Amino acid sequence: MTDAHTRGEMHGCIVCGRLYELYVVYDAHGRFLDSKVMTAGGRTVVGNGRPLVACEKHTEDEVTRAVHSVFGEQAPEEDL
Repeated sequence: MTDAHTRGEMHGCIVCGRLYELYVVYDAHGRFLDSKVMTAGGRTVVGNGRPLVACEKHTEDEVTRAVHSVFGEQAPEEDL
């Protein structure tokens, strides 16, 4: 079993930049495992191998376009 480390981080919405507080879990090697949004009105963006957050008001299409704009084409999760 690996040792997981949790820490509080501030991240901006991938679409509009509004700030949210997240609890982010990393493994012993510093790789991202999971996150939870602690600020009301935000949701996690899953499947990107990094802690990302978006406002609840943004549609999935808006979030997908923003992720593609910032990070480019994403590799399938099994390739990570």
